[in-house]
Amino acid sequence: MEPIQHTADLSAYLAADEVIDHHHPVVRETAARLARGAADSYDYARAAYTFVRDVIPHSQDSGDLRVTWRASDVLTLRTGICHAKSHALAALLRAEDIPTALCYQRLLRDDGGGHVVHGLVAVRFHGAWHRQDPRGNKPGVDARFSLEGERLAWVPDSASNEMDYPVLYAEPHPAVITALRAAPDRPHLWKTLPSTL
Repeated sequence: MEPIQHTADLSAYLAADEVIDHHHPVVRETAARLARGAADSYDYARAAYTFVRDVIPHSQDSGDLRVTWRASDVLTLRTGICHAKSHALAALLRAEDIPTALCYQRLLRDDGGGHVVHGLVAVRFHGAWHRQDPRGNKPGVDARFSLEGERLAWVPDSASNEMDYPVLYAEPHPAVITALRAAPDRPHLWKTLPSTL
């Protein structure tokens, strides 16, 4: 799959907004702490990825019913689904001037009852985009930070009508952020997350 930038302006993938609020003190403090132990921007990106993947539990895995969507809230409350964790990782990477896009997959739901849109990020290194999935590992899921071939949580199965969406967004897709913002809790969110973009 060849990724397609939603906008040609690379600076859009460094911008802060209400969701990817990388000027927020908690984002800046977390980024500064991670940067202190990093030798270079690649090392920082890997550390930020590992932090979001491993330190912030996926709320489905942990049983947390809260819904987060803003990066600073994800970092403060230490919970979120794939989309929220992607927003947090994008904020941490953009805080250190690493262009980061939001991207999506269409996957079968865990219970097999239809499809759901899954969120991840793409980082720009060496003139190319590299997708990363900070969802969080669990039995059967072993995602890793990699610029040498993708190590995502899932590889879509076209026979099951799963797919990678090629578009790289500078802001969260409206269908995703609308569902996140409107959900009073995760069980409600599970019913309203988009099944396609």
